[in-house]
Amino acid sequence: MAEKIPKSDRFEHLGNIVLTGDRPSGRLHIGHYAGSIQKRLEFQDQYDHNFIMIADMQALTDHAAGGEAVSQSVMQLAIDYLAVGLDPEKSTIFIQSLVPELTELTVLYMNFVSLARLKRNPTVKNEMQQKGFGETVPIGFLNYPVSQAADITAFMANLVPVGNDQLPMIEQTNEIVRSINYTYQAEVLRECEAIVSKTGRLPGTDGAAKMSKTVGNCIYLSDDEKTVKEKVMGMFTDPGHLRVEDPGKVEGNPVFTYLKAFDPDQDLVQEMADHYRRGGLGDVKVKRHLLEVMQDLLTPIRTRRAEYEKEQDQILAMLKENSAKASAIAHKTLTQLKQVMSLDY
Repeated sequence: MAEKIPKSDRFEHLGNIVLTGDRPSGRLHIGHYAGSIQKRLEFQDQYDHNFIMIADMQALTDHAAGGEAVSQSVMQLAIDYLAVGLDPEKSTIFIQSLVPELTELTVLYMNFVSLARLKRNPTVKNEMQQKGFGETVPIGFLNYPVSQAADITAFMANLVPVGNDQLPMIEQTNEIVRSINYTYQAEVLRECEAIVSKTGRLPGTDGAAKMSKTVGNCIYLSDDEKTVKEKVMGMFTDPGHLRVEDPGKVEGNPVFTYLKAFDPDQDLVQEMADHYRRGGLGDVKVKRHLLEVMQDLLTPIRTRRAEYEKEQDQILAMLKENSAKASAIAHKTLTQLKQVMSLDY
């Protein structure tokens, strides 16, 4: 592993720069809202430079045959972003494939990462197992950490909101940064820091450890009122809580997990949790309270989403304009790197 070169104040004038993103593989659900959207909403009012990437190129690494579906999901993801309150005047929302500098940076970074190191990345290993990849793993999928490093460093981002499962990606990004800086004895790339949500990953409505679009255990930000009611009232709770008077378990109970994540009145949530533990509080009553909380959260998002659905041409124009801005910034990073690599012909 390359040593760090002595730090200078080269990046001090940049201040904090935030880079986040999502793969356009479907609609956003409340797990995304709790895990990253809330933090992005805070950051866009806290920092001057926020980049939000719609990672269509990365979505193709395991959906190469589904290009049309990915393309359609780009617009739906952008509409979700706007509906939750992300402001394109405060956050540069762009499409990854419209920033070709990211691809060129990825190719250059590939020379500083070994195949063995990519295979050791815990996030990549876990996802390969989940998808059943063996020796047939697409190179693009295996190379995902390098692509992500290019995305982050292209904008000199130093703050990257991620889930715990993505921490190995941030570690590998910084390894690449240090390797390049050390090789050329120039602080040309900036290291970054992972910002992990305190909420953590939300379980599925069926009690599974993870929300999954294929399983159908998600509450989507775009779900209508009736659908939200059906999903909340049908949620998994404590299977041992058979009667109202029975003591119930709060830990591992998705209803209480959601209340802790979304209810603004946490004192009331604690009272309900204590009551549930000692018995005398029924699941239906708790679910009805959660339903009120979820409808309060989702109704304004749903309303705004319906309006943005009518403005897709304007949204696409915004995405193209912001992608051009992102490309100009990434071009500066690429140019600086090519200069130290003696590729500035």
